[in-house]
Amino acid sequence: MKRLLFMFLCGTLAGDAIAQQRPNVIIIYADDVGYGDLSCYGATQVQTPNLDALAKSGIRFTNGHTTSATCTPSRYALLTGQYPWRKKGTGVLPGNAAMIIPPGSPTLASMMQQAGYQTALVGKWHLGLGDGSPINWNTAIKPGPNEVGFNYAFFFPATADRVPTVFVENGSIIGADPDDPIEVNYQAKVGNEPTGKENPELLKIQSSPGQGHNNTIVNGIGRIGWMKGGSRARWTDEEVAYAFTDKAIEFMEANRKKPFLLCFNLSDIHVPRMPATAFKGKSKLGYRGDAILQMDWSVGRIMDKLRQLGLEKNTIVLFSSDNGPVLDDGYVDGAVTQQNGHQPAGPLRGGKYSAFEGGTRVPWIVSWPGTVKAGGTSDALISQVDLYATFAKLTGQKLPENAAPDSHDMLPAFLGKKPEGRSWLVLQGGSLSLVQGNWKYITPSKGAKLMKEVNIESGNDEVPQLYDLRADVGEKQNLAAQHPDKVKAMAEELDRLKNASQTR
Repeated sequence: MKRLLFMFLCGTLAGDAIAQQRPNVIIIYADDVGYGDLSCYGATQVQTPNLDALAKSGIRFTNGHTTSATCTPSRYALLTGQYPWRKKGTGVLPGNAAMIIPPGSPTLASMMQQAGYQTALVGKWHLGLGDGSPINWNTAIKPGPNEVGFNYAFFFPATADRVPTVFVENGSIIGADPDDPIEVNYQAKVGNEPTGKENPELLKIQSSPGQGHNNTIVNGIGRIGWMKGGSRARWTDEEVAYAFTDKAIEFMEANRKKPFLLCFNLSDIHVPRMPATAFKGKSKLGYRGDAILQMDWSVGRIMDKLRQLGLEKNTIVLFSSDNGPVLDDGYVDGAVTQQNGHQPAGPLRGGKYSAFEGGTRVPWIVSWPGTVKAGGTSDALISQVDLYATFAKLTGQKLPENAAPDSHDMLPAFLGKKPEGRSWLVLQGGSLSLVQGNWKYITPSKGAKLMKEVNIESGNDEVPQLYDLRADVGEKQNLAAQHPDKVKAMAEELDRLKNASQTR
């Protein structure tokens, strides 16, 4: 295996050998999982044995980041290798948004296809569908994941708290009935179905005031947006984890003799948290804690299947999250009242939506038995925007000039061969930040310092912020006044990077 890795790094592996030896890649991409949500990252009030085992078999990164503190932009960056703030329309999307990655664009998935991989997207999508015309949910829905590099796609369109609450498989809604057509609207109510606002007595969990989760009720839960029709097609929240995990395993079984890329996008921790009955009440942390246990179970099933198929030693498994944590994000589900001392962001300040480290620094585990040394910990600065260039290097692909402009090859750090990663990184929270070595500069910005709806510090401040993350990972002491030259230099460098067409 060491010789194989050397040949990968040098780009000298013969074609036949590549066909036989190329490692499978599984990216397990969780949703709203914070730096402190796993027991291998210090959580004591909840246990994640399967993720702990994954960390013990590989490397646990302590300075791994998303590009952004919310989901759509992070997912966009992972697939395109481009910072999302460079492209308009990459904010959090409604469930009927047009696709924000143009069909035929170079993506991580299409690059892996060109390298001879079978590719799949299973789970949450949330990058839009269709060409910008009103989506007809009762016919084939294109473009979608299949048009940007995925041979197979089984997903729901946006988030579980947004309509339509349906599964889509390769462009077709599962269970669609032409006699019960689906209609979706985000501006005005459609149909006569109960809503959380009008019929709160029908809800399994109450919606938090002022967050918009009180429209059409599906499975006893108020959603964002209105929907009518599609009665047979609507999923129940309790089945989602089972459905996604089963589909991921089916893809692995079908492609066990071919190299494959599986993007397994979990949604358990994102609201509405409604775990399967088997997990309810098991964590003593409310439904959010129960959902963490469910997520860990899904990871365990994937790893069990790899072992059963004899693929464990020839598969890279990466686990990470799309942004930091949030407790109350639209529903009163026990996450706040049953927190019981659990700190979802660990020692970090902020969380989802925030410019502080809690918004973008997330769990990041890489396992490749026989190649990645087991039980390692790395402090290397790494970002999900770099997965594109890193896997291109691993598979011997040359990036086209217009592909992945902000993605850097981090393969040595990724595999634990070097302790260093990036020397700098741009982060997107409420405002842009620049990390250089141990220093972090946050751009001055107006706006509330506390996002009251979610009880998370935004990172907004009208004065510059400068933190020494090596000494102060919790960002408690703003050192900008003591280091004006450093602030000026980092502000100028951030402006330069913002105006540069590419950074690699």
